[in-house]
Amino acid sequence: MKKVVLVLITTIFAFNMSCKTEEHQEAQIIWDTWGVPHIYADTVENLFFQQGWAQMNNHANLILELYGSSRGKGAEYWGQNKLQNDMLVHTLGFEELATEWETQQDPEVKTMYKAFVEGMNAYAKAHPETIDNKNKIVLPLTVKDVNMHSMYVIFTRFIGGNDLGRIQQWPDMGSNTYAIGPKRSASGNAMLVQNPHLPWWQEFLFFESNLNLKGKNMYGTTLVGFPGIAIGFNDHLGWSHTDNTIDNADTYELELKNGGYVLDGEVKQFESANKTIKIKQQDGSLVEQEIPLLKTIHGPVVNKKEGKVLALRMVGLDRPNMFLQWWRMINSTNFNEFESALKMAQIPFWNVMYADKEGEIFYLFNGLVPKRSEDAWDYWDRIIPGGKSADVWTEVHDYADLPKVRNPKDGWLQNANDPPWTSTIPMTLNADDFPGYMAPRYMSFRPQRAARMVIEDESITFDELVDYKLSTRLEFADRILDDLFAAIDVSDSEKAKEAKVVLENWDREADADSKGMLLFYNWANKFNVWRNSNYAKGWDENNPSTTPDGLSNPESAVSLLEQAAIEIETKFGSLDTPWGDYYRINYNGKNLPGNGIDGSMGVFRVAWPGGADENHMYIGGGDSWVSVIEFDEQVKAKVLLSYGNATQKDSPHNGDQLELFSKKELRDAWLTQEAIHANTKRVEKLSEIKQ
Repeated sequence: MKKVVLVLITTIFAFNMSCKTEEHQEAQIIWDTWGVPHIYADTVENLFFQQGWAQMNNHANLILELYGSSRGKGAEYWGQNKLQNDMLVHTLGFEELATEWETQQDPEVKTMYKAFVEGMNAYAKAHPETIDNKNKIVLPLTVKDVNMHSMYVIFTRFIGGNDLGRIQQWPDMGSNTYAIGPKRSASGNAMLVQNPHLPWWQEFLFFESNLNLKGKNMYGTTLVGFPGIAIGFNDHLGWSHTDNTIDNADTYELELKNGGYVLDGEVKQFESANKTIKIKQQDGSLVEQEIPLLKTIHGPVVNKKEGKVLALRMVGLDRPNMFLQWWRMINSTNFNEFESALKMAQIPFWNVMYADKEGEIFYLFNGLVPKRSEDAWDYWDRIIPGGKSADVWTEVHDYADLPKVRNPKDGWLQNANDPPWTSTIPMTLNADDFPGYMAPRYMSFRPQRAARMVIEDESITFDELVDYKLSTRLEFADRILDDLFAAIDVSDSEKAKEAKVVLENWDREADADSKGMLLFYNWANKFNVWRNSNYAKGWDENNPSTTPDGLSNPESAVSLLEQAAIEIETKFGSLDTPWGDYYRINYNGKNLPGNGIDGSMGVFRVAWPGGADENHMYIGGGDSWVSVIEFDEQVKAKVLLSYGNATQKDSPHNGDQLELFSKKELRDAWLTQEAIHANTKRVEKLSEIKQ
């Protein structure tokens, strides 16, 4: 039997590795000056133990809050405001499913989870002073907690997010990614951009780490509370994820009759059970509330009213080895190994964009797509009348059926949450070759901007790719301003003509010092960018990156600009108020000029609003993890974790990267022993003792 004893030796600024090769380095965590742990181990157990320890070091209270909520015991721990969340967890059956998964999971997953949890618990035991009293009730953490938290995030926030109404007010939850092949790269090396867009809070926050197992170097990020690396790279290859336009959850509306529900004209009985939830009162006492649980052949009942119920069906409930697939991906050394990991089909959501040192680039519309009875996207993109058993899908498409592109002739791939068809321009994939329900057909302004930047550059340098990632230029402005100016010229609106002068001098970017962005933003919100009927020519599949275009009602557009100008001038005193005076970063006591905006207007640097007061609007999410990687002989990467790598109140890394975000800068990823050594803040060493 093994007993892991943690021996902490904190070293400031220096440690001596001259006598050790990387392969034989002592198990330890080397903390750099950005709060990133560089974790060295010779066994999987030691590696994940230390990663669990490191995550608790940076996020102890957040992890306990997340795990407690994902257990479905938030109301018991913290009160009434967590009750609805608890009911959702139990309605979807996560507790019972977690028990099933524990028995079904690959032994390697069990090893990873067990060590990860032991590391988190060891940290909590060694540092109780770092944990708020209200959160200590969640301890100790268990393997079941890891399973339930991953279920909660993946199924309620992503797969079933739209159907459950869990995706709330953020307008552009998604991601950007590029893969640039040798043909398009100035250096001849493949390059990759990783850039998820998520809210800057709670279960959506990322954790950055560098894992080194027996000399194998792995770098990247995963959501707080998750083990391993979900978006990452190593010395050979890397990948990113983006939210894909996949429909792999369906909500069915069922008619109630005689205590059951109607299916194929007959009454079918619910599977029913009850669950007791405890609710903490203000005086600290607990009261119990029993909730009924109903299940149909479609899935669990998630709502009930007026003689009908809504039942939810989701993919992935039979895939307990998601984290093993990510682990296989980060351990791959070439495309064939990486594709073998993809074929495990354990990750039910998210596009995959890939690049490697051999110059391979690859895009996969990844996920579990149900095999459906009706071939039309619109048939399934709605609440489905649930009376037909033929609409209850039971199988999903194999890997071979999914849209994918490898090494396209133009040498680049992009995805900005658009359907797979526009991963290349001109399009390589033909939507007609796939089932109609596979993905919709459209290309919004953000992916159009992504495509334009690389189309216009036949020899892309690493620095240029960084600039493209950070670009705040509005594709919508480039598309529509000529038409708006022409409409203003024939109008008699003096205020619109005054506004035109400001917009003509504007750089068409959403940088902090951009004068005209505030005026344009106000007008664009009134205009409604998403409404296809507002354009003289709507989006056209034959011209996917140059439509929509023109104004269907020029007079109305001018009138809206006049209104926007009056509002801005009245509120701010000037039509050319700098964007950063209005759009701000307000996070953990930092108040800085913002840049970017949500992606609806074609900004690649996504930073969407999360709140406002009388005179300011504040960033609430968007660019979270950013990494630009070149697969040279020695891999090179520039990265940023926008809000910093910690949420503990007293951590210096809670918000310490926001100034870089405000200045549109990235930082070097420290990947070599020399770079890590030069930027070491402290070292924690682990000793393993067999008893």
